[in-house]
Amino acid sequence: MAQASNSSNDNIAEKIEVRDGMRVHWDAPIPAGDGIVLRCDVFRPLKEGRYPVILTYGPYAKGLAFQEGNKGNWDMLVKLHPDVLEGSSNLYQSWELVDPEKWVPDGYVCVRVDSRGTGHSPGFIDFWSPRETQDLYECIEWCAAQPWCSGKVGLNGISYYAMNAWQVACLEPPHLTAICAWEGAGDFYRDATRHGGIMSMFLTDWVPRAIKRAQFGVGDRSLRSQVTGDLIAGPPTLPEEELARNRIDITRWVLDHPFDEAVHRAHSPDWSQIKVPFLSAANWGGMGLHTRGNFEGFVNAPAQQKWLEAHGGGHWESFYTKYGETLQKKFFGHFLKGENTGWDKQPPVLLQVRHPERFVERAENEWPIARTQWTKYYLNPVDSSLSTTPPSTATKIDYASMSDGLLFLTPPFEKETEFTGPVAAKLFVSSSTRDADIFLVLRLIAPDGSEVTYRGSNDPRVPIGLGWLRASHRKLDAAKSLPYRPWHTHDEAQPLTPNESVELDVEIWPTCIVVPAGYRLGLAVRGKDFAHPGPKVEIPGVMYTLTGVGPFLHTHPKDRPPEIFDSTNTLHFDAARRPYVLLPVIPAK
Repeated sequence: MAQASNSSNDNIAEKIEVRDGMRVHWDAPIPAGDGIVLRCDVFRPLKEGRYPVILTYGPYAKGLAFQEGNKGNWDMLVKLHPDVLEGSSNLYQSWELVDPEKWVPDGYVCVRVDSRGTGHSPGFIDFWSPRETQDLYECIEWCAAQPWCSGKVGLNGISYYAMNAWQVACLEPPHLTAICAWEGAGDFYRDATRHGGIMSMFLTDWVPRAIKRAQFGVGDRSLRSQVTGDLIAGPPTLPEEELARNRIDITRWVLDHPFDEAVHRAHSPDWSQIKVPFLSAANWGGMGLHTRGNFEGFVNAPAQQKWLEAHGGGHWESFYTKYGETLQKKFFGHFLKGENTGWDKQPPVLLQVRHPERFVERAENEWPIARTQWTKYYLNPVDSSLSTTPPSTATKIDYASMSDGLLFLTPPFEKETEFTGPVAAKLFVSSSTRDADIFLVLRLIAPDGSEVTYRGSNDPRVPIGLGWLRASHRKLDAAKSLPYRPWHTHDEAQPLTPNESVELDVEIWPTCIVVPAGYRLGLAVRGKDFAHPGPKVEIPGVMYTLTGVGPFLHTHPKDRPPEIFDSTNTLHFDAARRPYVLLPVIPAK
């Protein structure tokens, strides 16, 4: 899929200066194995010595300030957490990365690499590809060989940086010592390009708004660094046609690969190969990209030293707060510096347990939680209820796939009840056509009938759980499936016979909610994306819809042609077909 670029950055010169208590190398060259020269910025302590490295390799242009590139999110971050501004000039804040002014004084070197084809690094852009993973391997070993490095290298960053950290860990670079994967993803097919076999529009939306402005060769059309004044994506200015040739056409690629093929595996980590110590931090509200992979990595990687953390809030939020910074430094201080940070007493699992109006921290020993009481809540067609009693009625219910679908509700809970863990549903569905897309939404309903939503990673009004499945992708891998986490092979299409029901097992990504007395849980069954019924919400600078699922829509007409997916779907009920949602009830310790 990758190809070489003829572009060169030989006219970029490394510069070294002292500023804001750091020795900074701008545009230090890292030669890649195929001859491309990658460029990085290095932030070092003033005192000569050998220090551990916090390394990142990514596509957003290392010279682009958080405040400029993602202004709306920055403004919200400092409004909600003004402590972020403390102890730093904030000149070096960058999207999804640590602030060197907060890490260098603690004895770390921070290295930021422009990934191949972006910022000041030429080449062909192919996100999370084997070539990128090899680049990151070589960057790790380059850092370890520098006279200012102790030989210990850690990876830390959000999203893109978490995803490529998982992948390079599979290659076991000799000097990779620890990774912090904060709100990333793992499985390129199931987490990023296709949810339950349905094409996600995230990458199609992300490339034009976040990548094109940072592509090497945008040149004098690009922004300038607020620190150095240099163009963030140059210096050459290349024609648009050449820029297009130098990056993957991600929309075309996803459309061309509807199944989980070898190319998807090549862009995904092999969990069985990850042995380096790691901290995996998930976002309960990251449904669509930033939840599932963090849990899957923790459960499946054989690393002997591994920890899981789960929190809520915006994608741009907890990583930068005192809470996130303290947790990361506690982890890296232990592994990169050998300090007595107390990490040896860190619980294997640290959950910020979600309530309607707050989060409460709690330690656990494993995931899923061992004391989970897996409980089936059955869908009742008579009164649209959810209960632990299976219905006895034999009937069926139709719904238009492009409508708001069906909603099944529990009675008001008589006492506070916690649900934390993976979720799965079993449905019996037919369609008036040869396929159907199933969208499931777990919803929390207050006593007054209003829905309780949360500020999620990429949307201010996310529900408490989402799941997806294309009916023709219902084939299961029996060896990998678990009652609470079905595993679909996604290796062939099994079309429906119109109006004949099939059995569907639908994965709903891990969730956490403490339901107070008087509140209800709901399961919505739909044929399209969840959309919050409230008024339209806009955040300045956020260039995608905010209807409850952020940029994780499933609307591409070539993937969901109306003649197939704008249909009538039917839920079936009888003694042999009793649909349910399997929920993880957590008793008190």
